[in-house]
Amino acid sequence: MSKRLFVGSIAWGTTDQTLKSHFEQVGAVESASVIMDKMSGRSKGFGFVEMSSDQEADEAIAKLNGSELDGRKIVVSEARPKA
Repeated sequence: MSKRLFVGSIAWGTTDQTLKSHFEQVGAVESASVIMDKMSGRSKGFGFVEMSSDQEADEAIAKLNGSELDGRKIVVSEARPKA
């Protein structure tokens, strides 16, 4: 079963592909998306990554939380369900 992760503090220039590539270091990535502002077309500074298994997701949190991506230290945690 896949697990969705929240990724915060993303640099403005980070793309979906860059985000996916960064997380593929620790396991299979089913999807990766940087959330964009509809009005400005700019990144909102966060995104979501879906890992293929709970184990890979836990490993991604342990290894990539605080890691550097495009010059910024990112925050990685388990995504909370929409309210």
